[in-house]
Order: sequence, then C-alpha cells, then structure tokens
Amino acid sequence: MRQMWVAEMKYAGEEMRNDTSMAKFVLLGFSSHPDTNLMLFVAFLCVYIITVLGNILIVVVINVDPALHTPMYFFLSNLSFLEICYTTVTLPKMLANLLSEDKTISFVGCAAQMYFFLFFAVTECFLLASMAYDRYSAICNPLRYTAIMDKRFCMKLAISSWICGILVALGHTTFVFTLPFCDSNVIDHFFCEIQPVLKLVCRDTYWNEIQIIVAAAFVLMMPFLLILVSYICIISTILKMQSAEGRRRTFSTCSSHLIVVTLFYGTALIMYVRPKSSFSPDVNKLLSLFYSVVAPILNPIIYSLRNKEVKDALRKTGMKVFHPQK
Repeated sequence: MRQMWVAEMKYAGEEMRNDTSMAKFVLLGFSSHPDTNLMLFVAFLCVYIITVLGNILIVVVINVDPALHTPMYFFLSNLSFLEICYTTVTLPKMLANLLSEDKTISFVGCAAQMYFFLFFAVTECFLLASMAYDRYSAICNPLRYTAIMDKRFCMKLAISSWICGILVALGHTTFVFTLPFCDSNVIDHFFCEIQPVLKLVCRDTYWNEIQIIVAAAFVLMMPFLLILVSYICIISTILKMQSAEGRRRTFSTCSSHLIVVTLFYGTALIMYVRPKSSFSPDVNKLLSLFYSVVAPILNPIIYSLRNKEVKDALRKTGMKVFHPQK
C-alpha cells in the first residue's frame, strides 16, 4: 500500500513538474497511511488548538499579573509567543493536506515555510540559553540579580535571540534554495524541512549536507554550551546549600526550564547533527513531529503544572474572569 501511494504521488509530482518547471513541490506527508488521515486530522487539530490556547493563556497571565513581571517570566512569555508561531508554520498546512487531494506547496511557499521554521527554532535555542543565564544569575548571584538582569538587559537578550533566528534562517534557506533542483519534486515529509528538500537537488549533496550539519551543530551547540555551563554552576551552588528544603525549592525554580531544554535539544540534536541517511523517512517524520508539534504543547503544561507562581496567577486570573464581583 505504501509503495503504491508513494508511486502515485511521485507520478503526480513529475507531471506537475513538467507543467510548472518546479513552480511547486508535493508534500508526501502521511500518504503511506491514507486510512488514518481523518484520525490524524482530528488529533493534530486538537493539538494545535490546545497549543495555541495554552500559550496564549501563559502570555496573557504573565502580562496581567504584576507578580510575574520578572525576567524569568518575561522570557517565558517570549517563548510562549514563539511556540504559537512555531506550530503555525507547519500544522495548518499539514492539516489541510490531510483532508485534501492537492498536497502541493509553491516554490516560494516552501522556501518561506523553511525560513520561518528555522527562524523560530533558532530563536528558541537562544531564548532557552537566555532563560538559563537568568536562572544562573538568580541562584549563583542573588545579591546582584536585579542589577544584572534589569529590564534593558533582558530586552537586549530577547531581541538578540530573535535577530540570531532571522540571520541563521536567512542563510540556511538561501543556501538550500539556490541549489539546482531536478528529477522528482516530491518531498517525503509533512513540511519543507532542510534534509528532505536536499534529496531533490540534482547533484551530489554530500558537502552541502556536511556544511549544514556543521552550521546546525554550531547554532545548536553555542546556546547549549551556555545552558550546560549555567546548570553546572547552578547545581554546584545548590549542593553547597545547608538546608535540604532550600535545595529543593531552589532547584524547583529551574526544573521546568530544564525539562523543556531536554525535550527540545534532545530531538533537535538527533535530527540535525547526524548524516541524513541515518534514519528512514518515517523515523525522521516522527522526530520532526516531536520537536515541532509535541514539544510546543508540552511547554505550557510543564510550566503551569510545575510552577506554583504560574498556578497562583492562573487561579487569580480565573477568579477575576468568572467571579468579577469578588
């Protein structure tokens, strides 16, 4: 069944390529399992709605509750807004393709999707590093924390994260879409990710792949090393505390961030810092689903369930909305 669907999609893609001179790509998506399309549509639609609403709720609560107007929650609101954009890049198109026979995406649309996906992914890397530095400053330099993490410095860190995302995404997207495409225009993926698109290039892409891996390793590892060093210092400081309760409370302030970092970097490193032939297309799709769909829906859940201040703010906001007279 899989081979038949793939063959049909490739034939349609080749027909379209002959007519449009690579004006469009065909996103194969989950066509190898067409009988599950409706079930996948319902599941991913629910995930998308929960992700958007959950992250909007986090942003609203942080902005309306003065108790959360701190550097840590400033970065969290940036992260939640980013997660909304991140999932919107891939999920709506994927949902449309699950119900439609027309699974095409224009050349420009594919480039735009790759650009924005990389933009938000790289921005998240640097935002997570900024959040780690904030926790390092709060735990390791508590007396100087307010002086170090003032509003102006926090804005600089956030803006720098978004600018890094813009520049890296622009470089990678330009690099990929200036390569010559030929043969099939069928992308065996549910969105325009770098590695599946590279398979359509009509020349040996070994060195292109190596360059992308090196660039991805550099972009991923820079903030990751900052996060690692920050947490080494944080753990060292926590272990020196005399009180067990103090150690527990201090570590709880950064445990949510540590879980999010592990989820995001774990799959991203597996996906990008390896040869493209290491896994089958189905495994690649599964990994992509995890960091592009699953992680964004988990972030607001992790921060709301494991963070007492966020839970208190949600409770107070709920009381104001549903019981305004009180």
